[in-house]
Amino acid sequence: MNDVVAAEWRKLWAIRSTLNVLGVVVVFFALCVLWSWYVRGYWDGLSAERRAGLRTAAADQPLLLVLPVCAAVLGALSITSEYGTGMIRTSLAAVPRRRNLFAAKAAVSSGVMLVAALVSAAAAVLAGRAVVGGRAVPSFHAPLSDQAPHLLSVGIFAAASALMALGLGAVLRSTAATITAVLVGMLVVPNMMNVIPAPWGERLWSFMPASLPEQIATTPGSRPDVGALSPVAASALLVLYVAVALGAGAFCLTRRDA
Repeated sequence: MNDVVAAEWRKLWAIRSTLNVLGVVVVFFALCVLWSWYVRGYWDGLSAERRAGLRTAAADQPLLLVLPVCAAVLGALSITSEYGTGMIRTSLAAVPRRRNLFAAKAAVSSGVMLVAALVSAAAAVLAGRAVVGGRAVPSFHAPLSDQAPHLLSVGIFAAASALMALGLGAVLRSTAATITAVLVGMLVVPNMMNVIPAPWGERLWSFMPASLPEQIATTPGSRPDVGALSPVAASALLVLYVAVALGAGAFCLTRRDA
């Protein structure tokens, strides 16, 4: 199994899109730094009275928007790229146990995105604190004990997004179809909940995958009552989404011809 994981690691880095995805993460980290500079200047221009009621997005907010999308693209391409080039036949010939191949792809793609998300988000938070300095901006100077669960949830959701996209990619076998389906599920469907009358819109939104990180661990400076699920329930639902996606992907990979 170790050899299969090592082979999948080399294949993942051989795909040009892997570096492109991580490059997007770096660009959005730079946007986080620019956002911190903007907040610093904006804070300096406020009166003491207006500073007291100021609520701003956290330093890593730009990354929170793009990390799940990058993870989904990486997870999808880790398998759909092989179907597109026909490389999947070579992979299956080299690793006849298809579940081992699928498990190796899942471990590598989710592991890369977990590390990338944790490192970039933590770096954005630390850079934001450094840029803002001693200014008492609440979302930038939240206690580290509050920041740690949030950063962990960011990394976990990035890894989960990669796994869900991997499973869906094994079912659809098409890069375009998989990425489109993932983006619709992450971006379009949750926004559609806004047109549903309260309280049903917010309740349905709470069950969407994209809403779960905020319910697992709230972002510093955000509302503490976001969503209708408890952290435990939101975590369990995320695990269920991942399990269903991977189960469907493994079933299709093992049952269908390449």
